[in-house]
Amino acid sequence: MTTKPESKDKVYQSADFDKTPPRPRVVMPDKLIHRQVEGDGQRDEYSKERKHPVFFVDLPSKCISMTIGHLDPGQSSNRHRHTYETILYVLEGEGYSVVHDQKIEWKAGDAVYIPVWAWHNHVNTSATGIARYLACENAPILQNLGGVALREELPEKGMKDPA
Repeated sequence: MTTKPESKDKVYQSADFDKTPPRPRVVMPDKLIHRQVEGDGQRDEYSKERKHPVFFVDLPSKCISMTIGHLDPGQSSNRHRHTYETILYVLEGEGYSVVHDQKIEWKAGDAVYIPVWAWHNHVNTSATGIARYLACENAPILQNLGGVALREELPEKGMKDPA
């Protein structure tokens, strides 16, 4: 059975356990494609805070998010951590990430896993080319479970983990 999403999704509670359907249903959203993600423009305020360009993939996923970002030659992201998992897929360039004081070197075609609440930052080691990545995160499911998708960022790029 295929249905359109309701204008206000029902919030189920413990007393609604008997309303669990016998099989899943397909809920078709209005939007299934986000064309030319990077051509749509970066999220200026978010990018400014992160000190590098970030482009949001605007699709109606309630469980995962996807962004595309890049670091300019020699650039480093801020050191940060969050309560959601991240998998980075490197689209172009080379560099390294420091994840919980472990240095992981990467290049185009590699994927890097960032565990929950691990301090990390990313560095482009090229003197001439950008490092582009695709980041997939499970932040939306945590946001939808009551705002438990949290992020903490250090003001200095590449700073050591606080004690």
